[in-house]
Formats: sequence, structure tokens, C-alpha cells
Amino acid sequence: MSAAKLTSCVAATAAAVASMSTRSDPAYSESFFRFPFFSSSPSNSPSPTNQSPDTKSESPPSEEPNKSGFDPESLEKAAKSLREINNSPYSKQVFDLMREQEKSRLAELDAEKVYYELIQSQGDIDRLRKMAEEQRNLIQEQNQRQAQVLRFEDELARKRMQTDHENQRQHNVELVKMQEDSFVRKEQARQATEEQNQSQKRQTERERAEIERETIRVKKMAEAEARAHEAKLTEDHNRRMLIDRMHGERDKWLAAINTTFSHIEGGLRILLTDRDKLIMTVGGATALAAGVYTTREGAKVTWGYINRILGQPSLIRESSMAKFPGSRIMSQAKNKVLNYSTLARAEKPVGSQNGLGNVILHPSLQRRIVHLARATSNTKAHQAPFRNMLFYGPPGTGKTMVAREIARKSGLDYAMMTGGDVAPLGPQAVTKIHEIFDWAKKSKRGLLLFIDEADAFLCERNSSYMSEAQRSALNALLFRTGDQSRDIVLVLATNRPGDLDSAITDRIDEVIEFPLPGEEERFKLLQLYLNKYLCDDSNDSKGGLFLKKQPQKITIKDLSEDVLKEAAKKTEGFSGREIAKLMASVQAAVYGRPDCALDSQLFKELVDYKVVEHHQRLKLAAEGSLPA
Repeated sequence: MSAAKLTSCVAATAAAVASMSTRSDPAYSESFFRFPFFSSSPSNSPSPTNQSPDTKSESPPSEEPNKSGFDPESLEKAAKSLREINNSPYSKQVFDLMREQEKSRLAELDAEKVYYELIQSQGDIDRLRKMAEEQRNLIQEQNQRQAQVLRFEDELARKRMQTDHENQRQHNVELVKMQEDSFVRKEQARQATEEQNQSQKRQTERERAEIERETIRVKKMAEAEARAHEAKLTEDHNRRMLIDRMHGERDKWLAAINTTFSHIEGGLRILLTDRDKLIMTVGGATALAAGVYTTREGAKVTWGYINRILGQPSLIRESSMAKFPGSRIMSQAKNKVLNYSTLARAEKPVGSQNGLGNVILHPSLQRRIVHLARATSNTKAHQAPFRNMLFYGPPGTGKTMVAREIARKSGLDYAMMTGGDVAPLGPQAVTKIHEIFDWAKKSKRGLLLFIDEADAFLCERNSSYMSEAQRSALNALLFRTGDQSRDIVLVLATNRPGDLDSAITDRIDEVIEFPLPGEEERFKLLQLYLNKYLCDDSNDSKGGLFLKKQPQKITIKDLSEDVLKEAAKKTEGFSGREIAKLMASVQAAVYGRPDCALDSQLFKELVDYKVVEHHQRLKLAAEGSLPA
């Protein structure tokens, strides 16, 4: 009974202590971890069945704590219980039991704490798992959203790129179109500028020619006036001298006449008195008159025949027509001898291999010239009308030589005149033009009439500086060439085909351009004139039987084809005539040496010098063509 009572005291003491601790530490009791072991209810005691009825009666008041936080009744109960325990013989066991209970309670608290900590850890783990899951879902959503954004951006980028490409393509098309338009405008502007420059150049040349002609006319007028004045002075002086001489002669002739008439009077008296002498005198006078008349008329007939055979119009500078009977046979024999001697040489000229003699042309132009020569020959054989030709190009490109070769290969006679010879003739030019065409009809083989510098008198008739005599000469030529001829092939050569009259160009059937020789043609021309001026032995053998001293022979050292090809490259822009002059200057330089030797160094120096001279001449010509 006492033990039970002691036990109830211990429980009451513990409850009081727990109540005090609960009231003293409300933060701990109201915290997240609130254990039911610290409550002062009778169910939390270790042995509730052993509690006394007093304790049960006292426990309800302890469940209603003081509002101030301190319960004095519980403290009194606890103190009372402690006194009972201390007075009890089982106090030691009670305290040991209390310690064991406390340890058990603490262990339960620790286990509960660990349990709640595990629960809290599990909650944290669940929360972390949930957060991780949410984070993963969020990341997946973000990745999906980012992938959608990237796909959208990629699609936008592709669309933008396609749009940029389309814009760039349209811009490029517009740029190309603008460039083409700009090129077309530039080309039109260049052509317009070039045409304007050409027209200005032609106008300047016309004005210069007009000024030159006006200067020549004024000069001739001044010279004519000076000659007239001088002739007038001379005439006055001669008149005075003649008057003096006439007075002397008159006196002398009067005396002679008086003497003559006195003798005639005496003779007439004798004739009248002697009949035989009168008959002889009349017969002698009649025979003398008849002889004089016969001699004069015979001389006229003979001179007309000689002039018809030997006569050549004054405008013709060169002709292959025979001037007297038998001259054609002699000329053909001479040509055969020269051709035989040429073929007998060890080295043939370069130009003889192309079918045009010594004329070097571009292969296409050469084929066309050979075709024209063959066509002209066949036209002559079939008695068909000849075709007129126009040769134009820079000076020295072989127009005259080609015309001569066409006449030779087609079997026609050849005649050459210059347009510059027509203007000085004045009113007589028309007569001379008709004489040329009348003379050309005398050729039984047909005549190739070559007019060099045709623009000198066949220029446009609208020009203000063209004289009436030149216009009349042009009209005469147009009249004689109005129809296709079976006797004459008209070949015109000019450097300015644009200045020709439209009626002249209408009578032209073949128009051929003679350009400057290319590199291959210049190489062949160098070889040709090298053989002609430096390697031709026929020049040394001329007059060998009559000359006391033979000229020294030229020796050529290390002048290979490579040197000639290099010279052909350097002489770009040279005409055939300029290359011939170049080789003639090389010949002169070689003759200036004591040993008459030609080496590659001398040849290169002369070529370089001539190239510089050529460029200077072009520069001077360009400066001279500019308007002042």
C-alpha cells in the first residue's frame, strides 16, 4: 500500500515537473515536434492503474493551468510527493525507477525524434523528388519550348535567308540589267563620240585641204600677178626697143623694097617682052605652091598616125601598154628572161610562193585577191562585163602592187594615174578624162585603170571647197563609168573611203580593205626585203661588164629567224612600205661599215630606232590632226 502510494507520489511529482516544464517552455511544447509524453494527463503515466483516488481527484484541477503560466498547486503536490518519497524506505528504488522511466522516456523521445526525423527526411526526399520531377518536367518543357523556339527561329532564318536570297537575286538581276544598260549607254556614247571625232577630223581635214588649196591658189595668183607685172615691164621695155628696131628696119626695108620693086619692075618688063620666060615663071610658082600644100597635109596625117600609135594621155603615170609595134614582144621576152633568172637562184624570194609575186598579205585577203584575179580572167575570156573595185586602207599596205598583180594574173594591160593630177588641169580635166577612156579602148587585152588617191577629185560634190572644174571632171568620169564595161576595169584606191561621192561608190562592185600587216606578215616582209636588199646578188651584177670596180658583197652574221621574229613583234603598226624603208636603212647602215657586215646587234639597234621614230611620227600626226 505504501509502495503504491509512493508510486502515485512519484507520478504526481513527475506530472508536476512536466507541467512546470511545459509551462516554462511553451515554445518547445508548441513546436513542430510535440510529443504526448510531456502532457500531464493520467494516461501518460507509466502505471495508471496504480494511481490512488486522491490523485485522480487532484488531477483535474491540474489540467486547468493558471493563466499566468505558474501552477502553485502542482508545485505543492510535487513538494508533498517528494517529502513522502524522501520519508519512504523505498526512496532509492523510486528514484532509480524514476531514472529508468526518464531514460525510457528519453529513449522513446529519441526514437520518436528519429522517427519524425526519418519522416521529415522522407518528406524532404519526397519534396526533393517532387522538385526534381517538377524541375525535370520544367526542363523538358523548357527544352521543348526551346526546341520549338529554335525550330521557329530556324524556319524564320530559312525564310529570311530565302527572302534575302530572292532579294539578292533580284538585286543582282537589277544590277546586271543596270550594268548592261550602262554598257549600252557607254558604247552608244563611245560610238557617238567616235563618230563625232571622225566627223570633226574629216571636217578638219576638209578645212585644211581647203586652206591649202586656197593658199596654193593665192600663191599662184600672186605668182601670176608678179609674172604679169614683170612681163608688163619687160613688154614695155621690149616695145620701146622694138619701136626703135622697127624704125631702123623700116628704113632698111623701105630701101630694100624700093630696090626690090625696081628689080621687079625690070623683070616684069623683061617677062612681058619675052613670052617663054613668062610661061616658065608661072609654072614654077604653081609647082612650089602645090609642093608646100602637099607637104603640110602629109605631115598632119603622119603625125596623127604616130600619135595614135605612140600617144599616151598625160594623166597616165605608168602603163604596160606597148608604145610602138614590137615592144610587147620585147617586153614579154624580157619578163621571161627575168623570171628564168629568178627561178635559177638558190634561194627564192618569200613572196613568190604565194602566187602574187612580192606581195605579202593576210591569207584570207590573199585568197580573195587570187579569186578576184581568176574571176577577172574568166570574165575577160567569156566577154562578160568587168567588175569595178575599191581598195582602201592605210598607206603602204600594197594596194598599188595588188592592182598590178591582178592585171598581170588576169592578162590585162595596166595603167595608173593619180587623183591629185586632175585638179591642176582646171577646165582641161574633162578632156583628159575622156582621152584616157578613149585611149583605153585601144587595148586589145583590156585595161585595168588604177586611180590612186581617188578622193582627191572624186570627193563628195556637196563640199563647198570643190571647184567647178573638179565637179566637171567627176561628172565626166561618172558618165564614162555609168554602164558595165567590157574594156576597162576601174580600180580606186583611197585612205579615206568616206569622202568619196555616193555616185562613185554606187559604181563599185568589190570593196576590199587592206589592213596593216600582222606579225606573221611582218616576218615574211622582213625576210622578203632582207633577201631583196641584202642577199640579192643580182644587184651586184648590174653593169658588171662596164664598171671598173665591183661593189663589195654584204655578209650576214648570226641573223637568225628568232631575231627576225622578235623584230616582227616590235614593229607592230608598221606598214609594208615602212618595213621596206627599215630594210633599206639597214642596207645603208651596212654599206656605212668598212667590212659591209650585218650582225644581230646592228639589226636590233636599227629596229629599235625605227620603232621609236614610228611612234614619234604617230604622235606628231595625232597632234597635227587635233583642232587648233
